[in-house]
Amino acid sequence: MKYDQIDNKLFIKNRKKFMAQMRPKSIAVFNSNDIYPVSADTTLAFEQHRDILYLSGIDQEESILLMFPDAIEKKHREVLFVRETNAHIAIWEGAKLDKKQATDVSGIKTIYWLSDFEKVFFGLMTEAEIIYFNTNEHYRQAVQTQTREDRFIIKTKNQYPGHQVAKSNPILQALRGVKEPEEIDLIKRACQITEKGFRRILKHTKPGIWEYELEAEFLHEFIINRSKGFAYTPIIASGNSANVLHYIENNKQCKDGDLILMDVGAEYANYSSDMTRTIPVNGRFSERQRKVYEAVLKVKNEATQMLRPGTLWSEFHIEVGNMMTSALIDLKLLSKTDVEKESKDWPAYKKYFMHGTSHHMGLDTHDYGPLKTPMEANMVFTVEPGIYIPEEGFGVRLEDDVVITQNGDPINLMDTIPIECDEIEELMNN
Repeated sequence: MKYDQIDNKLFIKNRKKFMAQMRPKSIAVFNSNDIYPVSADTTLAFEQHRDILYLSGIDQEESILLMFPDAIEKKHREVLFVRETNAHIAIWEGAKLDKKQATDVSGIKTIYWLSDFEKVFFGLMTEAEIIYFNTNEHYRQAVQTQTREDRFIIKTKNQYPGHQVAKSNPILQALRGVKEPEEIDLIKRACQITEKGFRRILKHTKPGIWEYELEAEFLHEFIINRSKGFAYTPIIASGNSANVLHYIENNKQCKDGDLILMDVGAEYANYSSDMTRTIPVNGRFSERQRKVYEAVLKVKNEATQMLRPGTLWSEFHIEVGNMMTSALIDLKLLSKTDVEKESKDWPAYKKYFMHGTSHHMGLDTHDYGPLKTPMEANMVFTVEPGIYIPEEGFGVRLEDDVVITQNGDPINLMDTIPIECDEIEELMNN
């Protein structure tokens, strides 16, 4: 991995928190992701399943984590299975973790080779009554392929029909939603790398440049700062492309007088950052562009101050909608009559701001975290209002990553990334 090894104390804490919520005589199992084929002999780059990563730090394919707090033998209360390495693998793929290295990374003392899993698992299942399966219950998931985890669940249900079944996901939603200090530091590191990329492209942007050239400048800066690259597929949307919310083609030339909306974030150690900035191609905002931009910035700043313990996500979005409604009336994009006639299911402001304002972020860009219970300290949220005006040929979105604090103002992890119009213009013209 490019990143510095994470102190295994983080994963030890994470496992303790998870096991404290397991029912008596229960086992929880977590599998690595598959390596997915493209065609012929090519595969996609491996991405570790974030749950096993959160609980063990193991960033390697064909790994299995097993937790059994009530195991008769103490050594089997935390067990890690990893792929056995050998000289052939070391030459062709690079050496895999040996048992000592797996312990150093995870803090787990009992390490077996993956080939021992079935035998060890059978023995432990004779002591257990319940098994926790790790199903994907994220509110935005839309998985259309069978995963390694799915295959394990099907096989285990057939082999052990007498065991009760429980779900890991509700526990993980609560745990992963509230970040440990070490996690916040890693997200901050990702944000700092994103800042380096943004400052780089401010110097390169000019009329005639292509969107993909700006994407390349970001990627260059990310990789030389020990990131794998983008935390998610980047959006570099100039002109009217900014009004396509998930525009990812990044294949148009940037024209004089247009704005460029860039929704881009670096990852670091598998932790995401998530930034959006909107800048003028020629280095100067027009009067209208500036007015819309400053309206979005005002909503973002006011919305950020609402991210405090006790705030309900649903009520937060309603209040941000009210802020945006006022902004759109001031910009003469909406009239008071439009608001009076609006549908409760689709408020008038949704014509120009049709997405949500915030989501959890961390190991996943749209991270785990409860959305129906009050916000808590050390949750990390994005704040990303936008105004999209196809009839005027531009859109503006601004986005920062924010930590909720126990007492006081939220902490903006991107507070050093330029966002004010004057600062952006100054950096682009000097």
